[in-house]
Amino acid sequence: MQNDNFKYLIDDYTQNLEISQRDAIAKATQKIFNGLHIFNSENQIKKNLNEILDEKNKEYEEKYGVKITSEVLSVENTDSAWKILFKTRLNVQKDNEKFSKIIEKNATIEGLRDPLPLAKLTIASGILTYDDKIHYQEGLSAYMLLHQFDSPESYIEATAPLYIKKCPYDPYIHHGDPGVLDDCLKQGYFHESADGSCYLCRLEGKGKCPHYGFEVFIQTHTPLKNESLSCSDHVVFADHYNGQKIDPDDWNSLILDSSHQKKYGLDKNDR
Repeated sequence: MQNDNFKYLIDDYTQNLEISQRDAIAKATQKIFNGLHIFNSENQIKKNLNEILDEKNKEYEEKYGVKITSEVLSVENTDSAWKILFKTRLNVQKDNEKFSKIIEKNATIEGLRDPLPLAKLTIASGILTYDDKIHYQEGLSAYMLLHQFDSPESYIEATAPLYIKKCPYDPYIHHGDPGVLDDCLKQGYFHESADGSCYLCRLEGKGKCPHYGFEVFIQTHTPLKNESLSCSDHVVFADHYNGQKIDPDDWNSLILDSSHQKKYGLDKNDR
C-alpha cells in the first residue's frame, strides 16, 4: 500500500467494521423479537454481516472506484461476556494497489436487547416490552406451571431489564452495601456469570451454555412469601432450583438462593 488515498479507504472501511458487526447482531436479535427462531446464531449473524458488507462494498466501488470483496469467516465468543469476536477476510483492489488480510475485530453487545426471554418463551406467551423492561405478564408463571415448578404464581407480572447494561458494582459483593442493590435494579444491570448463558446462546433460547456469559435478576412483584425459583435468569430458564425472598415483607424483593445471596453480598448471616 504505497498510495495514501488507498490506505485511507482501507482504514476507513476496517474502522467501521465494528458498527457493521453490531448491526448484524442487532438484526439477529430483531428476528427473535419478530417471533422467529434462530437455531444457529453464529451462522445467522455471519449471513447478516455478509449482506451488510456486500452493500457497503458496492457503495465503496460506486463512490471511490475501489473493488472490495469480503467474507465473514467466523463469529466467536471471547473471554469477555460483553464482546463477540468477528474474523473477516478482506480483499481490496484499486488500479495497481492491492490489499488482502483477515481482519479480527470485537463488537460489544452492551446496549442491545436481551433476546433470551422471547427466544425461550416466544411472543405467544404474552411477554411485553416497554419502559426499557421485559414484562412477563403471565407468560413466565405459565412456563413454571407447565414444568411443575414451585409457586409459579410468585412470578405473575415479573419484570426484567430489556437492554444489556454491564453492572459497574464490581466486585458484586458490594450489592450488599446500602443503596447498591436498589440502584442496580433501578438501572437494570446485568452481571458476569460462569453459569449464565452468552449472548450467542441466548439468541438460540438457551438459558445455560458452556461459554462465559451473564445473568440478570428477574424481579417479582408479589406479596406472596412462598419458596419459588431463585430469580437469576439462568436458574429460572435452565438450572431450576429454589430460593427465598431476601425481605419477606417487600413486594419487590428478589427471590435468591444462598449461593447467589453470598455472591452479591446479600446474605444477612455474613454481614
